[in-house]
Amino acid sequence: MENVNKYYINGTWVDPVDARSFDVIDPSTEEVITQIPLGGQADTDAAVSAAKTAFATWRLSSKAERLDLLKSLADVYARRYDDMAGVISQEMGAPIDMSKAQQSATGSGHLKAFIRAFDGFEFEFPLREGAETTHIIREPIGVCALITPWNWPMNQIMLKVVPALATGCAMVLKPSEQSPLSGVLFSEIMHEAGVPAGVYNMVNGDGPGVGSQLSAHKDVDMVSFTGSTRAGRAITIAGAETVKRVSLELGGKGANIIFADADEKAVKRGALHCFNNTGQSCNAPTRMLVERSRYDQAVAEAKAAADATSVNSSSLEGRHIGPLVSEMQFNKVQDLIQRGIDEGARLVAGGVGRPEGLNRGFFTKPTVFADCNNQMDVMSQEIFGPVLSMMPFDSEEEAIAIANDTEYGLTNYVQTSDPERARRVARAVRSGMVDMNGTARAPGAPFGGMKQSGNGREGGPWGLEEFVEVRAIGGWPVEDSA
Repeated sequence: MENVNKYYINGTWVDPVDARSFDVIDPSTEEVITQIPLGGQADTDAAVSAAKTAFATWRLSSKAERLDLLKSLADVYARRYDDMAGVISQEMGAPIDMSKAQQSATGSGHLKAFIRAFDGFEFEFPLREGAETTHIIREPIGVCALITPWNWPMNQIMLKVVPALATGCAMVLKPSEQSPLSGVLFSEIMHEAGVPAGVYNMVNGDGPGVGSQLSAHKDVDMVSFTGSTRAGRAITIAGAETVKRVSLELGGKGANIIFADADEKAVKRGALHCFNNTGQSCNAPTRMLVERSRYDQAVAEAKAAADATSVNSSSLEGRHIGPLVSEMQFNKVQDLIQRGIDEGARLVAGGVGRPEGLNRGFFTKPTVFADCNNQMDVMSQEIFGPVLSMMPFDSEEEAIAIANDTEYGLTNYVQTSDPERARRVARAVRSGMVDMNGTARAPGAPFGGMKQSGNGREGGPWGLEEFVEVRAIGGWPVEDSA
């Protein structure tokens, strides 16, 4: 990739002004793929300055111009689809088949959904019938800092870049330094799609460097961040100095409530969902709560699902899971698995150490703990690995109380054949999203959480609204209909 050592600023690939080298590691082999430069204050300032200058013009562009750019982006992305899947697979460890079917696919899926939502999105309209002289205007918020994570690179880049573009904002993207190559490739795609100079900029860096500089920058009007709750708190504090808008999509510890009348595949489906992407998903159903009459059977089914989940290199085709993203993440997950054992949770599958036959790479055994409680770290902390924690319940009320006994509120799951109970429980659990009986939310549905899982919404018209200021103007001249 020829631009890996450069930043994309003001429509061109430029050399860093103030940077230090960072190794990009293949998590399957622990070998260095390449090095990227982590930017400094001068690089951040240059990117923000370019965005600020471009915003003055781009904010005045028409809806038709922006729609044409989004369609051009969709065309170029489709041509580079397999390239993107390959890059993501190598840099963060998603198996190549999964990377094609899910990782790269999230990018095209979100882009198509935004194009649909944007078509019906109005920027100016009267307050209501009979109050036509009060005019409502949605206008772009300004220069946006977009800070994205490593676990679903294209998912999060598209969920931020596309609505910012569509609403007329200018932006600086800082991809995760753990998965930066997909950000470089995306920037090449943006350039080929014809984004005007300065409207979109990309600088590689880490959280304490470029991330913090963007969050506190006086010329940044909004920060959209996806990542850990800890980092989200720091960004909120930094943004408060200039009272900028901060939109956060943070961690999760989703409960999967399985009632006795759930379908026969509910447990296996939930376990496999937990292990997908090697457990590195903020909305993973990592707490499985099972009605007591079905609990023992569910533990056996979850163990069977874990034992049947193979682990191997991301470069190999197949339906296995890959490694964790980094040595740091590997050590964190191993520590939490050991802590679960020490806390007295019953280990029924997996455990500490690498899977048999894999002595290199950040591979982790799919792990299942039974007989947990909410005081255990494996039930309360976001592990971000292929670790499922199980707990029985005796009543609907108890299941809801257990599910809500967490600082997080991103996604919960409900499995029951009783439609009334499904609706009741979905309303009662405190999370931004709920999936029931294996049916996921449709493309364009709002993605986001409650409590310490964040405060923003991404996707569809809600994702567009994140990037606009709403203005109300009285005495608006109304055209004479006579």
